[in-house]
Amino acid sequence: MTVQDPVRRPNPYLVLAAALALPGMGHVLLGRAQRGLGFAFFTLLGAWLTTKFAGPDASAIGRHAAGLFVWAISIPDAYRIARLREATAQASQRA
Repeated sequence: MTVQDPVRRPNPYLVLAAALALPGMGHVLLGRAQRGLGFAFFTLLGAWLTTKFAGPDASAIGRHAAGLFVWAISIPDAYRIARLREATAQASQRA
């Protein structure tokens, strides 16, 4: 009989790919759905707010800058959590 790991440990590269594809999805894969949905919400809110307040001559990136910033912050955060979980699991298996 094998003991189930109580903490989900998906491959960190899978988490990275999911975080790049959709804001907050990497956190959802890690079992931290509340954090992931928070990132998704603030990505959409930031993009919407900068769309409303950006000047008419702003580029597409400029019109969504706040949302893109939150998304960019969520990517390394999800990857870092996945790498830490993997390193912790490997260290506990060695001990």
